[in-house]
Amino acid sequence: MKTGAPVAEGQQATPTAEPAKTNGRTRFVQRLWVVREIGIAAALGLLVLVTAIDSPGFLSAPSIRDVLLGASILVILAVGQTVVIVSRNIDLSVGSVLGLVAFATGKLFLAAPGTPIVLAILAGIGLGAVCGAINGALVATARVPALVITLGMLYVYRGVDHLWAKGQQINAADMPAGFLSMGTSTLLGVPVLAFIALAVVLVAGMYLHSYRSGRELYAIGSEPNAARLSGIPVGRRVFGAFVVCGGMAGLAGALYAARFGTIDATVGTGLELEVVAAAVVGGVAIFGGSGSVYGAALGALLLTTIGTSLAVLRIDPFWQQAVVGGLILAAIGLDRLLALRVANRLKGRSSHGA
Repeated sequence: MKTGAPVAEGQQATPTAEPAKTNGRTRFVQRLWVVREIGIAAALGLLVLVTAIDSPGFLSAPSIRDVLLGASILVILAVGQTVVIVSRNIDLSVGSVLGLVAFATGKLFLAAPGTPIVLAILAGIGLGAVCGAINGALVATARVPALVITLGMLYVYRGVDHLWAKGQQINAADMPAGFLSMGTSTLLGVPVLAFIALAVVLVAGMYLHSYRSGRELYAIGSEPNAARLSGIPVGRRVFGAFVVCGGMAGLAGALYAARFGTIDATVGTGLELEVVAAAVVGGVAIFGGSGSVYGAALGALLLTTIGTSLAVLRIDPFWQQAVVGGLILAAIGLDRLLALRVANRLKGRSSHGA
């Protein structure tokens, strides 16, 4: 993506000043992101330390495996949500898409017991991507706030799920043993689902950081009108972000079926709020334009660890919700402070340049 403003007629071009200013701005913002992610990792480490001091068994291999299993699906959902949020949008339908895909995966194995596991997972990703494409098309073409559209689609997808299920419940006995073992098996002591989540984080992180279309999502989130005037296909990029988010929800739905085995039409209810919370706590600005999938993944891991730690410490579950709410408010406040700091820093550079 090219940076810098075009030179107006009659003005003298300055080929080095603007790139230097832009590179300095980019480095400064990237440093802020790194600081945010280090802070989240430090909070996670402190939480683990306090819990381990009270209950040394918290650091046992089974306990760590359970935390990683619990976080894996949330990490995948948070990655997809991050791709949407950085473009100054939001997808509240991910919980319903996960539930729909999970039930569809179970129905696929009921209808065709010999279906290959890879094909079932790809079908889940495809169904989720279709749901995301519907969301993206409505947002990009109607130009209605994504909050409104995806809130409506949340109920649409959930209604389709209930209409399809008609009270039916799919049990673990209805699905292949190999598929179910993928949801609980480990490799070198680490859950396979955690490796899948890690691969998703790395691929998405590389895309947002290294590819032009990924960087353009940040430009859209920072200032949509300016991005449109600079030639960025805003509608197409936003549509693609929703497709990616839907695909990640589809993958999470298929993996949910593999992990839990028992599926009905209520799967994923309320999960969308936890997904948004993971992204925001992980440093993804709710107003778009900044954040990373690595921070979102750490946020998902932190929220999962909080739930497990409070149970181990025998603290009332009410405080889990209160702590998460406090973290969200703190993250939004910190985003505002960082935005003001960046603005003041850039304003100071502009005055010096002038």
